[in-house]
Amino acid sequence: MDPLIRLLHNNSNRTPEELAKALRIEVAEVKARTAAAEADGTILGYQAVVDRQKAGQRGVRALIEVRISPERDGGFDRLASRISKFDQVRDCFLMSGGYDLAVIVEAEDLLEVANFVAEKLSTLGSIHSTATRFQLKSYKEGGFLVGNVGEEERLPVAP
Repeated sequence: MDPLIRLLHNNSNRTPEELAKALRIEVAEVKARTAAAEADGTILGYQAVVDRQKAGQRGVRALIEVRISPERDGGFDRLASRISKFDQVRDCFLMSGGYDLAVIVEAEDLLEVANFVAEKLSTLGSIHSTATRFQLKSYKEGGFLVGNVGEEERLPVAP
């Protein structure tokens, strides 16, 4: 991975000046390379990693395991793209193992997730089954420890 992209991925809040200093290059080059990465779709966007509880977010997050049949001439891509366009879908991944797609959804409550599965997801062709798992608590998000997790003592390592 490009060192500039790695630095931005780890902390997109760093200024061009900080990035230039860390990479030992000119600020103008940082700005040009960042703009190019945004233009070509390497950088899709920027966001803050938020402790949902401290921010007062009371909605629910669920992982929906989806088993589908691949389409002729499209494989899993066409259906995954359709699923990804729903407003409730936060993330969508092709997976190996017992199911094909991992779909992360965010909603106001359990009923909204249930309605999403029943009215939107399961009505799409080629879907064999779904299994929904609700997030109960977050310990780490986007590479950051959440809540008081970082304040605990490290576990001893035994030889």
